[in-house]
Amino acid sequence: MSLKIIVPKEKNAHERRVAVSPDTVKKLAGYNCMIMIESHAGLAAAYTDEMYKAAGATIAKGASDLYKGANIVLKVQAPDSDELKLIPKGALLIGMLAPYNNADLIANLAKAGVDAFSMELVPRISRAQSMDVLSSQSNLAGYKAVLDAANEFPKAFPMMMTAAGTVPPAKVFVMGAGVAGLQAIATARRLGAVVSATDVRPAAKEQVQSLGASFVAVEDEEFKQAETAGGYAKEMSESYKKKQAALVEEHIAKQDIVITTALIPGRPAPKLISEAMVKSMKPGSVIVDLAVETGGNCALSEAGKVVEKHGVKILGHLNVPSRLAADASALYAKNLLNLLNLIIDRENDVLAINWEDDIIKGVALVKDGAVIHPQFAKPSASAAKTDKAVEKPAASKPAAKKAAPKKAAPKKTTSAKKTASKPKASKPAKKSGDKANDNEKT
Repeated sequence: MSLKIIVPKEKNAHERRVAVSPDTVKKLAGYNCMIMIESHAGLAAAYTDEMYKAAGATIAKGASDLYKGANIVLKVQAPDSDELKLIPKGALLIGMLAPYNNADLIANLAKAGVDAFSMELVPRISRAQSMDVLSSQSNLAGYKAVLDAANEFPKAFPMMMTAAGTVPPAKVFVMGAGVAGLQAIATARRLGAVVSATDVRPAAKEQVQSLGASFVAVEDEEFKQAETAGGYAKEMSESYKKKQAALVEEHIAKQDIVITTALIPGRPAPKLISEAMVKSMKPGSVIVDLAVETGGNCALSEAGKVVEKHGVKILGHLNVPSRLAADASALYAKNLLNLLNLIIDRENDVLAINWEDDIIKGVALVKDGAVIHPQFAKPSASAAKTDKAVEKPAASKPAAKKAAPKKAAPKKTTSAKKTASKPKASKPAKKSGDKANDNEKT
């Protein structure tokens, strides 16, 4: 019997994307998989049911038809509680599950016996580049941010020399030079703006300059050591933040448009623009906050709203990649296809997951009713029992010297405490807390 891969329609507000495109459906059908899609699942992304049927998919007659016997469930965002009840036990759920903000979902997936892969956790290694949803979606977000800014900005972007006079070019400042930031720089440059950018990672300087933008940063010794082995930015010291803020405050007052993209996985977005900075900007200026869903980089941005503060328009659009639903869906679908190529045995038409593969170890959240990802798994009960077992023998040992039982007992109690504390000291530190990246949640 062939693998049944299903694609429900996304139910989250502001979500217009879909997890498969007609192109990826055609390839999966070629693997002898059964692809079943909920009716109108791709309509908001300009994919009709007829297009999916022509590619080899079956359109579900209803929820029971869709979920019955499903082996793999492909989603863009995490399922809600009602959807989770429909997923069969033992099925594999793949999507952007927002694990840092969805502890209850992870626990419920384990309880329901649903295996789960979270695409935001794809490791940053060369083998996994084609599966990197954060990059594919952030790239579009950076592009769209510039278009949104241009739409609200009351002036033109390029310099124009006319008989009536010269129109000066717009000045655009991009804060964060990761995937979204670099695309924002490139797009603003193509529109004719004078662009500058900042980032705490030393490697970003060359990337920014290669796109024709100038680089703004306090380049001291701390700056030179500000990048992790994984390519993320480290959390900077308070001293560095003050120096950088002073430099940015001086620079931002001269800008027409500011685009912020800084995110820290699992933590609120860092505040990069204060109210005082907003006040210093010229009337008619525009700020686009791509991190608004996790608290925002601007102190005055509001999630899901375009507001005007002190004469400056501040854009806080939600789910920016979804506002380019067709391209965002096509790229995301390709990311999923590349992951499925890694876990489907095409010859035997079965799932063949190598749980020791670095990519699988990176994305796997839940397996066989247990949370297995080290960043999200709670300490096991067996570990706690081991701690108690270590304490009991030490506490029950007889005193070595009968003449001085009072002195001997405290020594053994101390030994027991040291022994029991070792497992606690070996807990791995959270890696996500000190990693910052450019608009890496989409």
